[in-house]
Amino acid sequence: MKKINYLGMLSLLSLIAILGWKTGNTGLYGFFGFAYYIRYFWIIPDELFQQNVQKSATFAFFAEMIFLVPFMFICSTLYDISSSIPMAFGLSFAVAIFTFTIILMILEWKEQKGAQE
Repeated sequence: MKKINYLGMLSLLSLIAILGWKTGNTGLYGFFGFAYYIRYFWIIPDELFQQNVQKSATFAFFAEMIFLVPFMFICSTLYDISSSIPMAFGLSFAVAIFTFTIILMILEWKEQKGAQE
């Protein structure tokens, strides 16, 4: 029996971009980036893969927490207080997703490079 790789479920978030098309909110088009994760439906989640996901998620979590404070200060100087807090949280979330993806790609690349040698 084949195990399901739940990381592929993140690709379903790309469906939110369709709402951007339907509503005219172009800010939702960024969710198309989650379509990258559809590739994980075809990857069997072994122990090393799960360890790489855990490392990536840990690093992304700390990056999000570290960037939240500077984003709060920057956004509070650029926007009024009612829109600066959601903007800072949104930016720090974007940093976390980007960091998670990049670190996971690097770890997979290292694993693939090691397997070839």
